[in-house]
Amino acid sequence: MTGPLSRLRGLRGLRVRLASACLLVAAFAALATAALTYREARTAMLQRAQDSVVRSVRDRVGAVAPSVPFPPDQAALERIVALVDTRGNTDHWTVAAGYRDVWATTDRRLTPQEIPSALRTTVTDYVATAFQRVDRKGEIWLAVGVPVTFAEPLTGIPSGVQVYVLTPMRAQVQEEAALVRAARNGAIPAVLLALVLALVVAGGVLRPVRALQRATRRLAQGRLDTRLQVKGGDELAELARDFNHTAAALEQHEARLRMMEARARGFAADVSHELRTPLAAMAAVIDVLDEDAAAEQLDPDTAAALRLVSAETGKLTRLVDDLMEISRFDAGAAALHVDELDVAEAVRRCLAARAWSEVVSTDLPEGIRAEVDPRRFDVVVANLVGNALRHGAPPVEVGLGTERRADGVWIVLRVTDRGAGLAADTLDRVFERFFKADSARTRSAGSGLGMAITLENVRLHDGRIRAANRADGGAVFTVELPRYAPNRVVEDA
Repeated sequence: MTGPLSRLRGLRGLRVRLASACLLVAAFAALATAALTYREARTAMLQRAQDSVVRSVRDRVGAVAPSVPFPPDQAALERIVALVDTRGNTDHWTVAAGYRDVWATTDRRLTPQEIPSALRTTVTDYVATAFQRVDRKGEIWLAVGVPVTFAEPLTGIPSGVQVYVLTPMRAQVQEEAALVRAARNGAIPAVLLALVLALVVAGGVLRPVRALQRATRRLAQGRLDTRLQVKGGDELAELARDFNHTAAALEQHEARLRMMEARARGFAADVSHELRTPLAAMAAVIDVLDEDAAAEQLDPDTAAALRLVSAETGKLTRLVDDLMEISRFDAGAAALHVDELDVAEAVRRCLAARAWSEVVSTDLPEGIRAEVDPRRFDVVVANLVGNALRHGAPPVEVGLGTERRADGVWIVLRVTDRGAGLAADTLDRVFERFFKADSARTRSAGSGLGMAITLENVRLHDGRIRAANRADGGAVFTVELPRYAPNRVVEDA
């Protein structure tokens, strides 16, 4: 699918659009030039041909008119058409002459009705020479009408004799076709040349754009030292300068952010490390006092205060431990120490160690083995089940299964409960650090880091984890781990 999609994107690329625009402009210019040239040449050619025919007709009619008797009879009209006819010349004329109802012609198939009415009106009413192109059986002819203007001896009015000449315009049609061919033969090479020039120009214009595209991709990959070579002073050069300034600013901001992040991580790790020693001492003292309280050696108020301090110290100890674990993930110091385990047995040991075996329902098929880090897998199961017990509702269920996929066999672990489920706006945030779905439980037993640590442990196995709501109520957390752990460090027992 990559090939056809890339070709489709290429067809819609900027280079194709620039070349197409240049080609369209060049094609329009070439066609417009060819059309104007053709029109002017055709007009001049037809005008020259028409003028030549009209002049020849007028000259021959003027030479013949003095010898015509008046009023002319059929014989006189036939004599006129015979004298005007030029059958001996290269041009073929069809000549007709008319006087009132008398009609004579060199072609008996030519009737007065074939003479255009507009032409006859001009010759008869305005006593003027006129011409008009007519279509005779699909062929273009030129019709010329000339009035015989000598006067009658008694009245002194025009004679009323009209002479009409029809001649085919074959030569002009052939010349017109030659003009069309010449215009076409001239336009096609011009368009092809324009296409080549358009591609060259588009390539030159897009070269800096492609360089900017490559640089942007490198910048998106985190290579903030990417810079463009600036040439010239046009808009593209200004764009390259702006890109370089932006990249330099991003590099500076990224360096400052990395330094601040490193300081924050170091601070959290240092604080957690420094707190462990006094917390250990406090825990030891509290254990001794707890024994005294259990033996009823303390008064009730002191015992209640001791229990409160003991609970808070336990929370603080767990928070420090979680912060230390998170700092190891952030520093990249966390590693997998894997062993091939019976996954069902590992889940049962996790539940038994926390006295959850009686309150959690399980569906754990035997014989499912996988390469996992035992300690980190125990943390994943404990955090998910503990979260379901604290914030969900019974029954809490743990299910185990396998799925065979194209990339191998995957272990699937599901932890479900029957509580109210997760709000839609918290599903994507449930694995954030210090995030608590219920804003009211800011003083809950959890540190807000348990699900974040679970996510990091799953990612360390190259696995996936997701949260969702059941259709019939409750939340479900699904962990998917590959059968064989990647990037593993195997330690001997």
